[in-house]
Amino acid sequence: MAYFKYKGIPFSPEFSSEETLSYVENDFQLLDDDIVNITYPKSGTHWMAEVLSLIQSQGDPSWVQNVPLEERAPWIELDEDLKIALKNPPPRLLTTHLPFQLFPKSFLHSKAKVVYTLRNPRDAMVSRYHFIKGFKALKDPGTVEEFMERFLRGEIDYGSWFDHVKGWVEMKERANIFFITYEELRQDLRGSVQKICHFLGKELNSQQIDSVVENASFHKMKDNKMSNRSTMPENVFDHTKATLMRKGISGDWKNLLTVAQSERFDRVYWENMCGVNMTFPWE
Repeated sequence: MAYFKYKGIPFSPEFSSEETLSYVENDFQLLDDDIVNITYPKSGTHWMAEVLSLIQSQGDPSWVQNVPLEERAPWIELDEDLKIALKNPPPRLLTTHLPFQLFPKSFLHSKAKVVYTLRNPRDAMVSRYHFIKGFKALKDPGTVEEFMERFLRGEIDYGSWFDHVKGWVEMKERANIFFITYEELRQDLRGSVQKICHFLGKELNSQQIDSVVENASFHKMKDNKMSNRSTMPENVFDHTKATLMRKGISGDWKNLLTVAQSERFDRVYWENMCGVNMTFPWE
């Protein structure tokens, strides 16, 4: 299936339309108490949505156990999810993979809080490579080599990882944006949850934080039908070919990329990221 481009960024017509993207960019009104979970695809999106859902419910897991993730934290750029987002009562939890330049313009005049999660792009690419295989409407990713080249050129939905990260990092001086990495979440989930609570102005006691950490663990999410996307219909997703919750680890790219591919990736990475004023755990 071919992508369509909106302002130069590729999108999948199966899930988004030009009309929805234009509405979100120009007319969608962010509210001051909105919390927006932002990632480049396969960078910990569902994990962070779960953490934020549990913080929102003060550690009580009943919301995450009974309401599907896409209803709790809908993706604003997806045609169907946008309808849910517009109906959900405040305070809303929203999710998006949009690059900064396509994000709702209303953000610049709102107090809405953004949590932006980054992940080693090699891992994001490998995770995406495996995940795409499940979507019936998306074309087969081809060989690792072919997919890696498309990834490095930004010729996949949502465009370039490098542009996405650079666009958001430029906003890092804003008080209502918080940056965290997938690797930090893996290394110290409890400490990360405490930092996120502090950023959101949410006071959770020690037991509530314990509950957030426990219920946002990989194993709990993998077993939770409301979080693992196992409810996606068979005509959309072939569950025998891929799963959302695959390994939940860092460094899996080492199992897939050859030395030559890894060196090529590094070259392109540094060409793109050499001027970025932020350091990352994978560098």
